[in-house]
Amino acid sequence: MDLDATDLRLLDLLQQDAARSNQDLAAAAHTSAATALRRVRRLVDAGVIERQVALLSPDRIGAGLGAIVEVSLDRQGAEHLDAFEQRMAADDEVQQLWRVSPGPDFVLVVHCADMAGYHALAQRLFTQDANVRNVKAYFAVKRAKFDPRLVLRRPTPA
Repeated sequence: MDLDATDLRLLDLLQQDAARSNQDLAAAAHTSAATALRRVRRLVDAGVIERQVALLSPDRIGAGLGAIVEVSLDRQGAEHLDAFEQRMAADDEVQQLWRVSPGPDFVLVVHCADMAGYHALAQRLFTQDANVRNVKAYFAVKRAKFDPRLVLRRPTPA
């Protein structure tokens, strides 16, 4: 999909605050409210905007223990990788799931209430799975940066 400068401005503004009104969005993007509404709908319909969500503070909702977990499997056949991926994706405490290469087979970002919560997660997801060969967890001691925004490149003139 070709994105022009107006599309990119709208997307950048929505990444900063998707809760702003259409009037505010249009004013900040230097366009009319009708244009902003039409373009945002088009971006949603095209799948450029996957969804709009509220970002919560893990510490304030009792999910203060964050971990990045590397998982390696014994058997890497497509059916084994797919089955593991589906199980991980179905768990509510798995916030992000990445199939990676080289190195471990998967990297997960998880949030739990505390270390006991992580232990329960590890038992549920990894210990009881005979195909899990290795699990390596890195526990967050400080969130130095968290920004889900993507860098938007301006179109270059042809």
